[in-house]
Amino acid sequence: MALLEVTGLSKRFGGFVALDGIDLSVLEGERVGLIGPNGSGKSTLVNCICGTLANETGSVRFDGQRMDGLLTHERTRRGMARSFQLPRPFVTLTVADNLRVPLLYTVNARAGSSLKSADIHTRCAELLQLVGLAEKAAKLPRDLTQVEMRKLELARAMAAEPKLLIADESMAGLSQSEVDDIVALLIRLNERGITIVLIEHIMRAVMRFSQRLVVLVSGRKIADGLPDAVIRDAEVEKAYLGQ
Repeated sequence: MALLEVTGLSKRFGGFVALDGIDLSVLEGERVGLIGPNGSGKSTLVNCICGTLANETGSVRFDGQRMDGLLTHERTRRGMARSFQLPRPFVTLTVADNLRVPLLYTVNARAGSSLKSADIHTRCAELLQLVGLAEKAAKLPRDLTQVEMRKLELARAMAAEPKLLIADESMAGLSQSEVDDIVALLIRLNERGITIVLIEHIMRAVMRFSQRLVVLVSGRKIADGLPDAVIRDAEVEKAYLGQ
């Protein structure tokens, strides 16, 4: 069953066509890699899916419901979450309190949800344990290493208890071992039932993580399929891997 369905989605900035009739379907529980050169439209596509930008044509359906016209926070409350390449924690809050915010203002805002203080404390502790930050719960974000900041960013997205996580370049600037650590974490999150779309330039990580690859070039989708087949596609090699 498709959790996310993007149909005929287009976006312009003046005379520049950033997205040109994109169709994309992501199945529930799937791990999808989204790749393409800089300027290919990846971030614009994610912004349209998440509601940061409004698309001119096409539609976004999530979990069977149309998202068109909904604001970003409304889509988040329906089960979408996004992590950013540049982590955006609340710098004056502790690591644990950074997770309490989405639990209070996203999860608690959903119909039928009413978390008590003890529930929130338990869920924060479980998430911090999952991402390997349990010992840093009382620290401020400035006390974290770069890879720990990426883990906090993912934990903040996961605290919203999403059905879909879009991870935007979670590994940029990390060492090889740190990249492996983040890939393993994303796979663990997927094994817990979270559908994940990974945007990433590190091909070793993309190939290890992805069950399916989608390639954008100049605002068009040029390939969509099994990773090994996609990277051997002549158009992909010419437009992306060969650059």
